[in-house]
Amino acid sequence: MRPLSTRLLQVLLLSALLLCGYAHSAAPPRVLVFTKTAGFRHDSIPTAVAALQRLGAQEGLKVDHTEDAADFNEKNLKRYRAVVFASTTGDVLDAAQQAAMESFVRAGGGYVGVHAAADTEYDWPWYGELVGAWFKGHPPGLQTTRVVFEHDGIPVGAAWTVTDEIYNYRSNPRTAVQVTATVDERDYQGGTMGADHPIAWCHSYDGGRAWYTGLGHEAKLYADPQFEAQLRRGLRYATRKSADC
Repeated sequence: MRPLSTRLLQVLLLSALLLCGYAHSAAPPRVLVFTKTAGFRHDSIPTAVAALQRLGAQEGLKVDHTEDAADFNEKNLKRYRAVVFASTTGDVLDAAQQAAMESFVRAGGGYVGVHAAADTEYDWPWYGELVGAWFKGHPPGLQTTRVVFEHDGIPVGAAWTVTDEIYNYRSNPRTAVQVTATVDERDYQGGTMGADHPIAWCHSYDGGRAWYTGLGHEAKLYADPQFEAQLRRGLRYATRKSADC
């Protein structure tokens, strides 16, 4: 018979190994927030990152932040459940990094685009389809409009009055995505999309999930409960914590 101390030591070692395995399996899902800019840079980016980290923590997500495009490689992206492009602009990824992002989404990864994410990677057709629509322009300054939320094309809840930079897009994405919010061009000057002006949407794409909001220019908006709720839905949808965006 083995000495009691030896048996006890074995039990303790086995317990420690089991606890380590449980801790590893219970690690929170990770999200990568990417904010590299090769064009206009929004002053609200640090506020956006902080808000996404705060909301992510509330949702049980570990949110990392980077401006290093080299982080877009297959090995690193496997660590994440979703990637957020938060007011990125211009050409921010090279061909190899783009390929890694495509592989990530095709493996089921999620994408969240915030505001100028639509003003990004115009020479990458796959990305244009992922984000849903590319930026065309915006009226000068900030505009105040009503945001109308919808589900399956039917308005839901009360309209939300918001002051922000309101994007016009090169195309209306409605036929390719599920629109979740529109703005009313009758409220302001400079809208170019007419009676149907989507400002937020989601869709399944190439094996993964994509969610986008055109709002987020103003730093103050990230403390607005309505916008926080919108970003929360985006994170939940992209990370597959929710089936509905």
